[in-house]
Amino acid sequence: MTTKAIEVVRGSGNVFTDFGYPNAAGEQLKALLAAQIINVLDRDAITVRQAGEHTGIAAADFSRIRQVKLDRFTIDRLITILERLDQRVEVKLKVKPVTRAAQPVMV
Repeated sequence: MTTKAIEVVRGSGNVFTDFGYPNAAGEQLKALLAAQIINVLDRDAITVRQAGEHTGIAAADFSRIRQVKLDRFTIDRLITILERLDQRVEVKLKVKPVTRAAQPVMV
């Protein structure tokens, strides 16, 4: 059996940055918020229909979130959905300059 060396590349911590997405930080935040919504639905065994009835938000929107189709959602809408699911959202903000080493490499 022959073993081949595997090249390991350390990620930035944001897959959207690593793949060169525009607005990578915003996309990652939306994904994290959607994951929290899914966690609440799973933890409380809430169907998308029940979630829609409880929040007044269309069940189809919960289906999109479960399918991670987030292009129709803004960050503030996802936060509103969490709040309507009786969750308290706290946001910490840290702003610092980008160093050359941390900038994504465009290929």
